[in-house]
Amino acid sequence: GGVAGVGLLGGGIGAAMASLLARPAAADQALDVQILQTASSLERLAVNTYGTALTLPFIKSGNAVIVKFAQTTMMQHDQHRQAFQAQTTALGGKVQDAPNPKYAPIVAAAAPTLKAPLDVVKLAMTLETVARDTYLADLAMFADNKSLQIMSTVMGVETQHLATLRAVAALIEGGAPQLIAIPLTDLAALPAAAGSVSFSDAPFPAPTMASPPAEGALQ
Repeated sequence: GGVAGVGLLGGGIGAAMASLLARPAAADQALDVQILQTASSLERLAVNTYGTALTLPFIKSGNAVIVKFAQTTMMQHDQHRQAFQAQTTALGGKVQDAPNPKYAPIVAAAAPTLKAPLDVVKLAMTLETVARDTYLADLAMFADNKSLQIMSTVMGVETQHLATLRAVAALIEGGAPQLIAIPLTDLAALPAAAGSVSFSDAPFPAPTMASPPAEGALQ
């Protein structure tokens, strides 16, 4: 948990994303625009969800590492949203800034059931899995190379988010929330599964929760 958290909180898209965004855009491709619009809708939903989570008393007044993770992850999702929207514009498309129409109602319905940190972590895991699976599936559909590069970079960050959330969930469910700490000083106290729970998918899983390109696209 500590190692995953250090990597996440010290990372983000940073210079790699800035470099990609500085490159010239390719010609407009209708499918690419749809993919980017749907991705933007997922990122907008993620930003809104983490923002709401940070207002919950048991989150904002709870474990400091979880608070920092939520703040950092929300910021990174907003960077992803901006990158997808900028590329949408570069390809001649209209910017999508509404939350994903399929998952926004699901998140809204789940909101009253969020009573403890684990509830929030599991909801966030679902959103991160959808994003990871969607972007993985999208990679094979892009015609525009720059869009593919941006999506590849973002998918890596979403995978890191999911890995960290899995570790946090495992520690909470294992009755050891005190081990969600940076730095982690008591390595011997970690459960045996600590080395594999974050990356339990081997080989890399098929994208079973991928959103189709038109799901969040503007008509």
